[in-house]
Amino acid sequence: MILGQLRRYGKLLRTLLASTSILAGTLMAFAQTPGVPPAAEATNQTTAALPVFEVVSIKPDKSASMMGRIMETPDGIVVSNVPLHGLIREAFEVSDNQLVGVPNWMNTDRYDIEAKVAAEDVPKLKPLTPQQRWAMLLPVFEDRFGLKFHRETRELTQYVLVIAKGGPKLKESKDDDTSSAGSRGPDGSAPRRMMRMERGELTAQGVELALLVRQLSYQLGSTVMDKTGLSGKYDFDLKWTPDEMEGGMMRPPDGSQPGAGNPAPSTTTGPSIFTALEEQLGLKLEAHKEPGEVIVIDHIEQPSAN
Repeated sequence: MILGQLRRYGKLLRTLLASTSILAGTLMAFAQTPGVPPAAEATNQTTAALPVFEVVSIKPDKSASMMGRIMETPDGIVVSNVPLHGLIREAFEVSDNQLVGVPNWMNTDRYDIEAKVAAEDVPKLKPLTPQQRWAMLLPVFEDRFGLKFHRETRELTQYVLVIAKGGPKLKESKDDDTSSAGSRGPDGSAPRRMMRMERGELTAQGVELALLVRQLSYQLGSTVMDKTGLSGKYDFDLKWTPDEMEGGMMRPPDGSQPGAGNPAPSTTTGPSIFTALEEQLGLKLEAHKEPGEVIVIDHIEQPSAN
C-alpha cells in the first residue's frame, strides 16, 4: 500500500513539474515582443524615448562631388552627399569593422537627407547628444530602407585616443565664433555643430571630441575610444596625406584589410593621419585587440520614394 501511494505521489509531482515548465516557457514568450529579436528590441527601447522625425526627405545625391557634409540644425539634421554605409554606422555608433553584411551599393550610392521634428519637439533636441540625434534615424532606416539586423561578438582591433607628449593643441570654440570653417546652415544661421570631410582633410566647428573620434574611427575602419579627458567644444582643421586607401579606410602595414593593425607610415611627402593628429592637434592613437560587438545586416534595400 505504501509503495502504491509513493508511486501515485511521484506521478502527481512529475505532472506538476511539467506544468510549471510549460507555464514558465509561456511567460517568457509573452515577455519578449513577438517577432522582434532581443537585440532589435533593446534598440527599439532606446529610440522609443527620443523625439521622432516628422518630415524626412531622402534623395540620391547628384553632385558628383566626393565631399560630404553633416550638420545639426535647430529642428533636426541635414546630410549632404554621404553613403548610406556611413549613416547607418553613425546611427549604431560603431566603426566599419563592426558593420557586417553591407551590400556594395551602400558604399557607392550617396544620399542627401533632411530630417525635421515637429515644432513642439524642437526644444527636446537641444539637450540631446550627437549620438542620440543619430539614433533618431534608425526608425527611418527601418521604414524607408527596410533595415533588419542582429548583433554578434567578434575579436576586433580597436584604438585609444590619448593626449600626446606636449599636451593638446585644440582651439576651444566660443558661442559666437564661426571658426575658420565659416559654414552656414540652409537657413543662413550658424549650425550648433558642423563637420566637413574631404579626402585628407577634416574641418570642424564647435564640436565635442566625440565627433572627431567618430571620424577617426571611419578613417581607420576600427573602433576608437576617447581617453583624453577633454570635454570642451573645439574648432580645428586637420590635414594629412592619405596612404593607400581601400573603401575609404587606411591599409595596415602588412597589406591586410583595414582594421587588422596599425597603418603603415605614409610613403608620400605629407604627414599620415597619425602624425597629423600628433603635430596639429596634440593627440595620439594607440592600438590593441579585444572582443567587440558587431552589427550584422540581415536585410536592406534602396530607399522608397519620398
